[in-house]
Amino acid sequence: MSDSLTPDSALGHSTAAGDRPAVFLVVVDNSPEMRVALRWASLRARRTGGRVGLVRVIRPSDFQHWAAVGNLMSAEAREEAEQLLQEHAAEVFRLYGGMPVVYLREGDMKSAVIDLIDEDNDIRILVLAASTGRRGPGPLITYLTKKAIGLLRIPVTIIPGGLSDEQIDRLV
Repeated sequence: MSDSLTPDSALGHSTAAGDRPAVFLVVVDNSPEMRVALRWASLRARRTGGRVGLVRVIRPSDFQHWAAVGNLMSAEAREEAEQLLQEHAAEVFRLYGGMPVVYLREGDMKSAVIDLIDEDNDIRILVLAASTGRRGPGPLITYLTKKAIGLLRIPVTIIPGGLSDEQIDRLV
């Protein structure tokens, strides 16, 4: 068996002996379109033999007057993030049939996502869904497509955020 990559390997298929499955990374936030990205990534990973990755980025606490209050705020933010990741992991399990890889990061969303992609070679596709609102596709998509696309080592898949489950199912 050859260790060379085939076109399918870029889409999640594991073709080389000992090759780890591609991770389709979804950024977990509170937007309605995130569920579209989650569904697409879960179904695509199932179809191609890949895995789903979920990343939640929390902002560091800006409250530094009293360390105890700042620590409490950080702990609460982390607890909320872990709960949100668990909820979405359950949805991934339902759609994909396995547990996702879960990442929890602290810092600026844009930098944290790019750093994670740089650190984890199993992440091979970033899946985002575009907002359907008047303000544009969303801050992360805008940043990546205008300023940082050249910094990434992987493709970015942007799913229209207004797709129905049935439309996603037909696309995957």
